[in-house]
Amino acid sequence: MKSEKFDITGMTCASCQANVTRCVKKQPGVQDVNVSLLANQMNVTYDETKVGEGDIVNAVRDIGYGAEPAGRDAEPRGGFRREWEKREGRAEDERRRMKRRLIASAALLVPLMYLAMGSMMSWPLPAFLTGMENHLVAALTQFLLTLPILYLNRRFFESGFRALAKRAPNMDSLVAIGSGASVLYGVFALLRMSWALGHGDAGTVHQYAHSLYFESGAMVLTLVTVGKYLEARSKSKTSDALDKLVDLAPRTATVIRDGAELRIPTEQVVCGDILVIRPGERIPVDGTVTEGSGSVDQSAITGESIPAEKGPGDEVISATMNRNGSFRFRASRVGEDTTLAQIIRLVDDAGNSKAPVARLADKVSGVFVPAVIGVALVTLAVWLLAGKSFEFALNCAVSVLVISCPCALGLATPVAITVGTGKAAEYGILIKSAQALETLRSVDTVVLDKTGTITSGRPSVTDIVPVADGVTAQELLRAAASVEAGSEHPLAAAVAERAKAEGIVPGQAENFEAVAGRGVRAALDGRGYLAGNAEFLRENGIDPAPALPALERLAREGKTPLLLARDGALLGIIAAADTVRPDSASAVRALDGLGVRTVMLTGDNAVTAEAIRRQVGITEAVSGVLPADKAAHVRALQAQGRTVAMVGDGINDAPALVQADVGVAIGAGTDIAIDSADVVLMKSSLSDAVTAVRLGRAVLRNIHQDLFWAFFYNVLGIPLAAGVLYPAFGLLLSPMIGSAAMSLSSVCVVTNALRLRSFRETPSAAAVPAVSAAPESGRPAAVKIVGVEGMMCDHCRAHVQQALAAVPGVAEAKVDLEKKQAEVTLSGDVPDEALTDAVKAAGYTPAGVKKK
Repeated sequence: MKSEKFDITGMTCASCQANVTRCVKKQPGVQDVNVSLLANQMNVTYDETKVGEGDIVNAVRDIGYGAEPAGRDAEPRGGFRREWEKREGRAEDERRRMKRRLIASAALLVPLMYLAMGSMMSWPLPAFLTGMENHLVAALTQFLLTLPILYLNRRFFESGFRALAKRAPNMDSLVAIGSGASVLYGVFALLRMSWALGHGDAGTVHQYAHSLYFESGAMVLTLVTVGKYLEARSKSKTSDALDKLVDLAPRTATVIRDGAELRIPTEQVVCGDILVIRPGERIPVDGTVTEGSGSVDQSAITGESIPAEKGPGDEVISATMNRNGSFRFRASRVGEDTTLAQIIRLVDDAGNSKAPVARLADKVSGVFVPAVIGVALVTLAVWLLAGKSFEFALNCAVSVLVISCPCALGLATPVAITVGTGKAAEYGILIKSAQALETLRSVDTVVLDKTGTITSGRPSVTDIVPVADGVTAQELLRAAASVEAGSEHPLAAAVAERAKAEGIVPGQAENFEAVAGRGVRAALDGRGYLAGNAEFLRENGIDPAPALPALERLAREGKTPLLLARDGALLGIIAAADTVRPDSASAVRALDGLGVRTVMLTGDNAVTAEAIRRQVGITEAVSGVLPADKAAHVRALQAQGRTVAMVGDGINDAPALVQADVGVAIGAGTDIAIDSADVVLMKSSLSDAVTAVRLGRAVLRNIHQDLFWAFFYNVLGIPLAAGVLYPAFGLLLSPMIGSAAMSLSSVCVVTNALRLRSFRETPSAAAVPAVSAAPESGRPAAVKIVGVEGMMCDHCRAHVQQALAAVPGVAEAKVDLEKKQAEVTLSGDVPDEALTDAVKAAGYTPAGVKKK
């Protein structure tokens, strides 16, 4: 199967969109067709062995529209910019032509309307246009003023009658028939006046002099053009987010070739080139820093507000801004492969894709225009049979034709989807399809992978447990950081990070030696140190028995211990674990506020899973889940009738992401997870999952509003135009009012969709009220304040909070770093000693417990 994009010209309404879709679907081997009225593009998935590109193009052209493969003249690298500029250029040219046509039509319409209404309104007119003897001159003048308006707006007739001939009528067909009927009746009246004047029949001349309908036909064409112009201007605003993304890509780059710096177009950069970046410059392609350093603002791509420090070995992303410093980097992904190009493609494809809710509008649009033509003919016949004049019946029939606009139906979904996906991109949320955006609205269960999603995905020190007498936690941490300085093990990085956070400067270790799978040995301040697991210490003649109770407790909590010994004697234990992300708890509370149930899947033991569940506030935790079983758990929830979103970051999450109704990948995760997902969170923040759900609900609410008013408008407008209220109330719409109302309906739909541009992301954690678990007995929850000394940073706060939350009987723990205290909400009877022991076990000093 091959997927290809085509540019389509000549579409003006939802019926055009439905006609193109229907004709291409009839081709053998075509599996899927997605036509975008907003972008004037079509995506087709087809079997190359059964149908060719030329067959698809010819099928579209046969029903009166233009078609050609998209982006054929785009360069292989940087083509996204050229294709976008080409598309925007075509749209801008069309708007300019429409504006010129509108101005010219209006300039001719003003004297035409003045002449047509002048005698009835007693306006001053030239003598040669007044009086019975000059009625024919006035009629000819109106006809001559109408002709150039017909010529200027001939596109309606060309498109409308061609589509009618191909038995695929569209909105242009309605306009062409309505305005054409008015003008033809005017020509008939002109001939009747000429005959009557030659036969001295003054009554007939006077009768037709005030029923020419030239101004109605010209007014319909002009007002429809006004609506189309306003609609085009409004639609152009829906692509603002994409415009901003495309503008982020620098047009030139500085590369090192043959030892010299060259300034070349970004499209000419190739993988392996060394590029130079100075302060204030945007990074043109993706790559890896080779030398130098800089502070890079990545907010335009990831949404992160704090610049990231970049040095040798760090990856840099295209379109991000270097604020300070200078560096060189090696290009790894260029042109269509850069992060920016992929984001633009994803957002553009999502805006052009079709949501399931749009299928209803498509089905209606496919039969709408033929049905309206039928209603107009019935209206004409009914009023003639009722004894009304032909002029009256024609007025009603033309009004039915021009007021019936399927444009609003066709625009309701794509405009909202385009604005919604563009808004999501501004917050670093990539939504790959309209269907994903619609499904987000219905999500009632969010399944969360633990490692890398709820937690940071890398270990941090959680416990510092001295065992030897006289050894403090700070001494133990300094010794471990010094000995592990030469190790590349993740535990060594966690120890180094904790020491740095507490302001501890490691010593210079000597004779460093790493033993694979066991630990390390080194000399520090003239003494021999060992750091590793219990088996490593036993192999070196050190008995870990004094630490066994603490080791068992840490094992139950799912933490990894590092034992430290000096000169053959055990000093203590430093434990590390994957810590909860700072925003995870607030994100879960926000999901709970939206009525969404949260389920955590983890391979950890039940004790660790329960501790994380309580700390974060998750509804349900499922422990001991093997990677292969995650998809089965998602299926089980779906079998209960739930709409499930799966949030994950690893290779083992890919099957569950595909199984879920909506797969959400953390942006820092693996490429496989991201490829398997429907939504990608570039900031790797769980709070963005909440924003995605809220945005999905906002977009679908907007679409439903638009569809309701589009249907309601036609249900109300068509009978009114047909004259059903005339017998009882004397209410009758003229074609001019009908065409104005039709034009405004499309503008209103687009304007309503543009309100989504004011959408704001999920409030900060501080703005989301905490939800405290009530004790099972129903008694008011008891709250205790625990003083904590030794906390230096947010990591320390997280460690204390996690330790207290793991104490049985603790419903919630909130730690205040500035006040050096923890507020603990209890769901049962918890002794003060249990709370202080938890603080000690985390490596900090308790400073008393009191009731709040």
